[in-house]
Amino acid sequence: MRTHDERLSLAREVLEGLSVGDALGEALSYQHHRAREISDFSVFSPGSVRYTDDTEMAQAVYETLRLTRGIDEDTIAWAFSTRFRKDPDRGYGKMARRILESLCMGSHWKEVSMNAFGGGSFGNGAAMRVAPLGGYFADDLNAAAEAAARSARVTHFHPEGIAGAIAVTIASAVAFSSRHLPAEQAGTAIWQAVLDYTPEGKVRNGVSLARAMSDATALEVVREVGNGAGVSAQDTVPFCIWSACRNLGDFREALLSTVEVGGDCDTNCAIVCGIVTAYVGAEAIPTVWLRVRESLPAVG
Repeated sequence: MRTHDERLSLAREVLEGLSVGDALGEALSYQHHRAREISDFSVFSPGSVRYTDDTEMAQAVYETLRLTRGIDEDTIAWAFSTRFRKDPDRGYGKMARRILESLCMGSHWKEVSMNAFGGGSFGNGAAMRVAPLGGYFADDLNAAAEAAARSARVTHFHPEGIAGAIAVTIASAVAFSSRHLPAEQAGTAIWQAVLDYTPEGKVRNGVSLARAMSDATALEVVREVGNGAGVSAQDTVPFCIWSACRNLGDFREALLSTVEVGGDCDTNCAIVCGIVTAYVGAEAIPTVWLRVRESLPAVG
């Protein structure tokens, strides 16, 4: 078994990839159809491409792992709300802001999360932030799935929101544990594990459909399962798993082919690039992309 410090190192590596995907996905989203033409970024100043709430909340996930060696709901609720209070202008959605503002005012996470949308949120916000959990729990998929569910429930109590977080965490964990395999075999292992661990429902149904479209183009897959335009777990996670598995050995292509189909570009790229980094390592992130991404603050 890996030590806590070794697990944290893997989680931090995935966080680097997630944050680059988030920041550049957001920057390219406004002209996503021209992503390949405008993706050089070499003339940008170091640290000038800002990340969004995806990375901000992923850092809270990492911080909770550092403090508790797992995911404790009360601690991660504190981490989410503390970061939101310090920097609320990171692109949080309306419901996310409402939940986090309530937490900042002292409300208990369970009451707030359960009542969101009258039954809990099934948005993609729980999935966008959890890839580092896969790095931390890469050698224990049961623990990975349990931690993903706990991390999700604080803001996304609906079963589909939780399922989305589980699917992404498992994909990230298996991506890391499959580094010794060729990309195609690693992708097969990811698909199978995600289907094995994701609870029955719309997210899993979408993942199953996307898996069957191995020979399709990205746009064909998006037409069937969505691209995050609805900001739900079920119309985001299936395509992201497909894109990550299709481009598992190539960080650059993973980001570009994900962003150019539009939708929730920053979140899609955060998810995909987190999973891909778990497989290829942070050293595979293009140097110029890493340089222009806003620096991550020290997180331990």
